[in-house]
Amino acid sequence: MTEWKEYKLGELIKTNVKSIGRDYPYSKILYLDTGSITCNNIDSFQEFELDKAPSRAKRLVKQDDIIYSSVRPNQLHYGYITNPQDNLVVSTGFVTITCNKDLLCPKFLYYFLIQSQITEYLHSVAEASTSAYPSLKPSDIEALDIEIPPLDTQRRIASILSSLDDKIDLLHRENATLEQMAETLFRQWFVEESKEEWEEGKLGDEFNFTMGQSPRGDSFNEEGVGIPMYQGNADFGFRFPTKRVFTTQPTRFAEPNDTLISVRAPVGAQNMATEKCCIGRGVAAFRYKGNSSYYSYTYYKLKSLLEEIKQFNDNGTVFGSISKSDFENLDIVVPDENTIMSFQQQVKDIDDKIINNNKEIQTLIQTRDGLLPRLMGGEIKI
Repeated sequence: MTEWKEYKLGELIKTNVKSIGRDYPYSKILYLDTGSITCNNIDSFQEFELDKAPSRAKRLVKQDDIIYSSVRPNQLHYGYITNPQDNLVVSTGFVTITCNKDLLCPKFLYYFLIQSQITEYLHSVAEASTSAYPSLKPSDIEALDIEIPPLDTQRRIASILSSLDDKIDLLHRENATLEQMAETLFRQWFVEESKEEWEEGKLGDEFNFTMGQSPRGDSFNEEGVGIPMYQGNADFGFRFPTKRVFTTQPTRFAEPNDTLISVRAPVGAQNMATEKCCIGRGVAAFRYKGNSSYYSYTYYKLKSLLEEIKQFNDNGTVFGSISKSDFENLDIVVPDENTIMSFQQQVKDIDDKIINNNKEIQTLIQTRDGLLPRLMGGEIKI
């Protein structure tokens, strides 16, 4: 640590360097809003004609910039800019951070900022703000104290952490490809090659399902006591929900491999349970009636119905919701069980690979999160 030097972060960075001006050369933009990126994972970009873009579509970024949402830092809407398109514009809801690369490796700073203790501190600063909702000013980030080693050590630390993130990203992309393969097979088997003798029915004819019920609020904790509880789509990730809240007084349950559907605000997000868990009132859990091992068929059947399910977002209520009777009355085609069994056997290996990849992702995340503060604190000599 003798080679490490302490700075105010504002001595090493500039914030919100450039925004769209009169000389901006593009008539169409690729826009990234704060809600479309979490932990550097981008859900989607939006494309707009410049004159029809949202008023917050103003901030310009370049290679190796960091974007950090100024609103509710604990929601983890941050990212690292790599190979941006020339017409990329991000929301003014981000603080954009540009490093002095002669002193500070941008990727090192990125890992410094995403440490849980930094996130928690910045969220506490945001909550103390006088605005209508918890928000940061660029000066709040600039005021952070940071200790940095020589530049070559910064780069080595960033490389170790990046290698773990690259592996995590590779597994995420493999999972997305595998799921697309399974969806294609479902469409082939049950849409393109559907049989005339298959009967029309209702969703309740094929599936048992449980509508969630929230336990008492004083049973919640974030220390892992009890069993995981999923309250709604805010807990959902790709395929599997993220453990965030636990309860010691569970009320209604989902079983391992049940398909989970959010039933309110908004309706129609989908996940799968990896273990027995409690489901709150924002979630319903589905399993095939005749054989609970047909979990892949259940998952992709529900996925094929999501557009119909999502229509309940526009049911006249403020937030949208779907009831048990709404689910029971959804129209479906009911295939014969031999076809379902054959599909399940063919797709099981794909789904099991997704499940195993997810387990490896969680292990890598735990490894990275364990190394992160030790590397940033100089406890591990590089």
